Amino acid sequence: MGKLAESRYACRMCGRFVQSITWRELHELLAGLTGAPVELKPRYNLAPGQDAAVIRAGAEGPRLDLLHWGLIPPWARDPATAFKLINARVETAAEKPSFRNSWRARRCLIPANGYYEWTSAGGIRQPWLIRRLDEAPLFLAGLWENWRITEPASLHGQFAGRQAGEQIETFTILTTAANEDVEAINHRMPVLLHPHQFESWLTDAPATPATTQPGQLSTQTVDVRVNDPRNDDPDCLLPSLSLL
Repeated sequence: MGKLAESRYACRMCGRFVQSITWRELHELLAGLTGAPVELKPRYNLAPGQDAAVIRAGAEGPRLDLLHWGLIPPWARDPATAFKLINARVETAAEKPSFRNSWRARRCLIPANGYYEWTSAGGIRQPWLIRRLDEAPLFLAGLWENWRITEPASLHGQFAGRQAGEQIETFTILTTAANEDVEAINHRMPVLLHPHQFESWLTDAPATPATTQPGQLSTQTVDVRVNDPRNDDPDCLLPSLSLL
């Protein structure tokens, strides 16, 4: 832990994650997803600005949909806002203009097989894979929102070609103070929910989720190829050969 203790946080938020779970596995874990099965492409280095599988409350129970990572508030004129709102602090989300409406009525779960954080030392940005000790899926608390396109001529990148009036569904991941498992790597971590919390988080009156207790997460350095989001394959999960 010597060199790790001397390192500096290289990322202030949850900015990449692994989502290799299948719809069928989620259907079993949640005791039944509603809606048609969704073919999920395994993602090993999912980055902001991309689509991810998100679980929301449906009329007949939880359902899974693909949403854009990076919340765009309904009042935003520029979709570039999404790249600034990939995370929301759970301590203040209920009051922030960008998140307070979602906090009251549009909460979600983001299934993940792990997430990445970074430390930096000696000019090297070292990625870490954080996941459950038993490698079971994590469920991250999130908020989602609808954004209606009003000025299609200003759109570019992944939104290019969209038409006026179209709606884009987006989400953000809630973060909280890091627990003992990960605090040496980053002072923040995603809000992680347990199965007994799923229904109340999705459907009941909003309340701040309980902090995840330490002793449940593992941390492992992985290869620096994770630093490039274009690398998105199982090799991203391989341990690095050395520890900073």
